[in-house]
Amino acid sequence: MTSPAGISLSGLTKTFSGHGQPVEALRDVSLDCPPGSFTALIGPSGCGKSTILRAALGLEPLDAGTVQIGGQPPQAATRAGITGVAFQDSALLPWRTVAANVALPLEVLGRAVGPAQGRIRDLIALVGLKGREEALPGELSGGMRQRVAIARALVTEPRVLFLDEPFGALDQILRRQMNVELQRIWRETGVTTLLVTHGIDEAVFLADRIAIMQAAPGRIVEVLDSPFARPRLPALFADPAFHHLCDHIAEILHGG
Repeated sequence: MTSPAGISLSGLTKTFSGHGQPVEALRDVSLDCPPGSFTALIGPSGCGKSTILRAALGLEPLDAGTVQIGGQPPQAATRAGITGVAFQDSALLPWRTVAANVALPLEVLGRAVGPAQGRIRDLIALVGLKGREEALPGELSGGMRQRVAIARALVTEPRVLFLDEPFGALDQILRRQMNVELQRIWRETGVTTLLVTHGIDEAVFLADRIAIMQAAPGRIVEVLDSPFARPRLPALFADPAFHHLCDHIAEILHGG
C-alpha cells in the first residue's frame, strides 16, 4: 500500500469577474488534511467547494494562496499520479470495457498497462465488480458506473483521493449503500480523501472531519470532528447522536 500524503490549502482566494458584478468565490480558505484522513467539505451551491477542488487539482488558477499535495504543487502531484479524482458524472468511455476504463489513467500518464493487470483486477474486485471486467458501461447501473470511476481513480496508487459529489446523481437508498462501500474502500486503501458533498448525512457518516462552508464570499466557517467510531454501520443513520450532529451542521449552513 502506498503511504498517504497530506493536503494543505493555505489562504485560497479567488474572484470571478464575469459579465456582471465580480463574484468572490473564495476568501482566505485554509484547510489541512493529515495523511490518511477523510475530510468532507460541505456547503450550499455557489460557496466555492468545487473551485477549491479544481484548485487542488491544478485546474483553477488562484488570486492568492497555495496548495500543497504531499509537499508538492498540484500540477506536479497530478503528473506524478499522486492524486486520483472521481466526479458526480462517472465519465466512462462507453466503448471501453470496465477493465479498460480503469486502466485509462495509466495510459494518460504514459505507464505500461500490462504489468498493472493484476492491480486492475484487484481494484475491480475491491469496488465489488468482480466478474464484470469485460462489461461495457451501458451494461452497468449508475451505482456500478460510479464504482468503476472510483477504481479508475485508485489505479495509479494515488496518495490523495478527491471526490466531487460522486454519488450526487443516485437515489437516497443507493447513495447510503455507496457510502458504506466507500468507507470500506477507504479503510482498505488508507488513501487521504477529500470529499465535496451537499449531503450532510453523507459527510457525517464518512468523514473524520467536516469543514463547513458559507457563500458570498466562499469561506470555511467551522471545522468539526466526527465523534463516531469506525467502522460505521448503516444503523448509524438512525442514531439520535448522528441526527443531532446533522442538525447542528444544518444550523451552521443556514447561518444559525
